[in-house]
Amino acid sequence: MINEEEPKMCTTSGRPVDVVRSEQTEKVGQHKDYIVLCPDERAKGFIRPVRQDYIHVGQSICAKGIPHSEPSFEAPKLGGNRNICLLPFEHEGECDGPFMNVSQHEHARLLQSHRRGGCGTSTHMGLALSETYARDPKFYGSTFCCMCNRHLPVAEFVWSKDGEVVGS
Repeated sequence: MINEEEPKMCTTSGRPVDVVRSEQTEKVGQHKDYIVLCPDERAKGFIRPVRQDYIHVGQSICAKGIPHSEPSFEAPKLGGNRNICLLPFEHEGECDGPFMNVSQHEHARLLQSHRRGGCGTSTHMGLALSETYARDPKFYGSTFCCMCNRHLPVAEFVWSKDGEVVGS
């Protein structure tokens, strides 16, 4: 019996999902095919904008007490150190989320400027993959970086258009 609640999955090539999944074992390089939500599933509408370009910014850091003298910290200068957690917006963790009252957009900009380990390269992905992210932002756990030539956790990437963390 098919559970009608589960989204229908297809592949970018039209080959069976289980075959494509079994072939996705390489540590480097793009996959031959990708699993996506089927067109009829994507046609139900998007909960995020359709965005095709993202930047590899690296791992998040929790930057408590960033001095205003640090060149990449461009928040309003109110004197002294400002505490802001630069892990994904509204995350739960040991630092209890953002310490500054900033908008989600401002948080994304700050997050992008205080990452480590990313190559800074922009990658463009096909429309079926982009629409899958827009329909279900948590569908993928990793995404491809064209410069690093490997799949990395989605939290290491931000959308080029708005700086929002991929997969959030």
